[in-house]
Amino acid sequence: MITLALAGKPNCGKSTFFKAATLADVEIANYPFTTIDANHGVAYVRVPCPCGSLHLKCNNCKDGSRFIGVGLVDVAGLVPDAHKGKGLGNQFLDHLRSADAIIQIVDASGSTDAEGNPVDTGSHDPMEDVRFLKYEMAMWVAGIIEKHLPRLIRSSQGKETALIDHLAEALAGLSISAEDIRSALDSTNVDLFKADTDAICKLSDALIEVNKPMVTVANKSDMATDEQLQKLPAEMIRATAAGELALRNAVSAGIIRYLPGDSDFNEDSEACLTPQQQRGLSMIRSVMKRFNGTGIQQSINQAVFSLLDLIVVYPVEDETHFSDGKGRILPDAYLMKKGSNPRDLAYQVHTEIGKGFLYAVDARTKMRVKDTLELKNGDIIRIVSTAK
Repeated sequence: MITLALAGKPNCGKSTFFKAATLADVEIANYPFTTIDANHGVAYVRVPCPCGSLHLKCNNCKDGSRFIGVGLVDVAGLVPDAHKGKGLGNQFLDHLRSADAIIQIVDASGSTDAEGNPVDTGSHDPMEDVRFLKYEMAMWVAGIIEKHLPRLIRSSQGKETALIDHLAEALAGLSISAEDIRSALDSTNVDLFKADTDAICKLSDALIEVNKPMVTVANKSDMATDEQLQKLPAEMIRATAAGELALRNAVSAGIIRYLPGDSDFNEDSEACLTPQQQRGLSMIRSVMKRFNGTGIQQSINQAVFSLLDLIVVYPVEDETHFSDGKGRILPDAYLMKKGSNPRDLAYQVHTEIGKGFLYAVDARTKMRVKDTLELKNGDIIRIVSTAK
């Protein structure tokens, strides 16, 4: 399963985002280091379900939207000099090892300082938090490289390929591959055999860009002024995790009808809302109109589809009815790297099915396709294999 990590300084709203996205029971409080140990849960990307265009009812979507699970980790808050062990820095960095991408949460209202302590609203620049997260992560990687590089240079006997492979082994715990290292070297022109501290830091920064891509979320945007938000980059997602959590709770209570990612919600006509609930929902609706939603679902979708460049593919056993062997229509949806082919899909369904792969059929056209065909987003594919 794809894993996304929520990163940021303490008290920026990470745990609220996590709870809103997963409805997990986590502690939320207005003080630093609410999260000590990482919280693990399942969030979902939202895509249009193909059953609508096929004029079928699949029973696996909600109002035409398919929700596909991804892992979500809420890690301990990061403070300046975390790579030196300050705060809970070592725990924070360790929890990022297995993340495929990072959703960085910043306090758009500027109401918390660099260490997450409450300050006057607007007195802290959120862009400082954006910069120091990338810096801390790069310094974390640089420390590991600097520690191992002299030994690795000696063992590589002057061969760059060997040195890259050895370095990849040293960084395997961070899920950094030899391919990632080559990509970072190409973009920086760093010579590993002659790299000084500055060069190692430059390389580490590039490695973070390649291996831990980030989407930045301006949380608490509902508490920020227009002037504050205008200072933030346009690509930074405006969000209100507290608003999303309130909507999720209202859905659970049967007060409203709402799907994560919707730009609005509908009150249940039979629900008896208190004046306080009506005021609260009205305030959330005005924020959603301002930002075209709460930003939470958008953040998750952007991390999966834009940063990680994934597509959704639907494997079936019966291409005539778009179903599995039990007649369930479009029972499964797989997130796959763009450029994957039917054989890759077979292995993702099950290793034995991949080993026994014979051929694939495009369920829409009913035609056999090459095992090297590049799959497209929304493809429905029948895999024929010797494995049962």
